[in-house]
Amino acid sequence: MILIPAIDLKGGKCVRLTQGQKDAETIFSDNPVDVAKSWQDQGAKYLHLVDLDGAFEGIPKNLTVVEQIIKQTKIPIEFGGGLRTTQAVKTLLDLGINRVIIGTKAIESPSWVSELCTTFPGRIAIGIDAKNGKVAVNGWTSVSKWTAVAFASEIEKVSPCAIIFTDISKDGMLQGPNISSLRELLSAVKTPVIASGGISSLKDIEELSHLPIAGMIIGKALYTGHIKLSEAKRLCESLRVGRR
Repeated sequence: MILIPAIDLKGGKCVRLTQGQKDAETIFSDNPVDVAKSWQDQGAKYLHLVDLDGAFEGIPKNLTVVEQIIKQTKIPIEFGGGLRTTQAVKTLLDLGINRVIIGTKAIESPSWVSELCTTFPGRIAIGIDAKNGKVAVNGWTSVSKWTAVAFASEIEKVSPCAIIFTDISKDGMLQGPNISSLRELLSAVKTPVIASGGISSLKDIEELSHLPIAGMIIGKALYTGHIKLSEAKRLCESLRVGRR
């Protein structure tokens, strides 16, 4: 299981939103490149980048910053936010992104996602963001007819490399992840699942480590100091050793 620091980009800055709300923004850094380098220096093995402007507007808007982060770090990066065309996906992969995350368009056009998974095998992940059990789209501003579990079961048929599951009600709230929703999703799919949303303490990390997840994305808790990446890494290592 891998710990993945999140960097949310908005207006070229590193921010965090509370429950995905545009007007609930906290700026944590004016220099996301320095933030990315810091997480790498602290031992992160992967980074999670989200272009919030892209998610709201339907086209990536922070590519200059993304390109700088790619050039100045050496660890793999996943990227999501506004990827609605094959060209947009190709652009990010050509820049050096390890895998891209498709959200809204996966709901709108599963056949397109199937084509992507065939064209770029192992590099297409699906972002499933749940709001009261239903999949939210368009930067979390609207909700689809699909339940998260039903959509996960359907979309895994096109062989994405991972499903990134976020419970919106927990995101940025520092109140712990939605374990029951995660269990339900995990029981429905075989695709590797990465958990996101609400992870706010070492206790949360330990609890999640008992689930068969591939990794967890940690955002606000790292920026507020509720979780120190070094301590989280040590905990995961001790848990891993203890289960040998």
